[in-house]
Parts: sequence; C-alpha cells; structure tokens
Amino acid sequence: MRWLMDWLHNFMAGRRGMDQLSFALLLCYLLLALLSRIFWLLYLPLGLLSLVPLAFALFRTLSRDLARRSAENEWFLQRLRKGAAWFRTQQMKFRDRKTHRYFKCPNCSNTLRVPKGKGKICITCPVCRKEFIRKT
Repeated sequence: MRWLMDWLHNFMAGRRGMDQLSFALLLCYLLLALLSRIFWLLYLPLGLLSLVPLAFALFRTLSRDLARRSAENEWFLQRLRKGAAWFRTQQMKFRDRKTHRYFKCPNCSNTLRVPKGKGKICITCPVCRKEFIRKT
C-alpha cells in the first residue's frame, strides 16, 4: 500500500489539485447529474452535458500549468465576490425598505443610503463629493 501512496505523491508533484473553481465545477456536475436522473426524458443530452464540467474539473486538477490555473481561479473568485456583494446589497435594501431609500451616485455609481420621508434633499456622495437632489 505504501508504494501506491508514493506513486500518487510523485504523480501529483507539480500539480495544484482542487481549488475553488474545480470544486464549483464538481458541484455543477453533481447538480446536472441529479437533474438528468430526475428528468429522465432528457437523460441522454443532460447526462452528456453533465460530463463537461466534470472533465474540465479533472483537467484543472491534474494540470501542471499553475500560472494559468491560478489566473482562472482568481477570475472565478472575482466574479463570485461581485455576485456575493450584489446579494448582500439586495438583502440590505430589502431589510431597510421601510426606513431608507437607496440611490446611485450619477458620477461614480456608488450606492448611497438616505432616510425616507425627508422630501427633496441634497445628497452628497462621500466618495466623489458630487451633489445631487433626489426626493426621498
């Protein structure tokens, strides 16, 4: 059994292994495989489609091109952070919907929160110092 562990250690030398993108691709494969079992009429096309993220995850895991795989993973993490920030903003807007209004700065597109029920007010963006008037 020790020889197998040594062989595996030597085989994986210089390879990155699983990262966040590979793990997400593996979850995508599992979801598509489950959907192909549920919707058995579409079993063949969905079953074959589910193999694409599995093959890409395996390719990424076994690749020795660490710079390119790191760049791909960083691209994925940036998109993931943007999506998470968008969901947090939507959650905050929903939570504060009775007491505050949200506006975008016309200059820098920063999201600003102002209290409701103040009538027409002059809002100053804290980032770019642009002033604009909105009704709350």
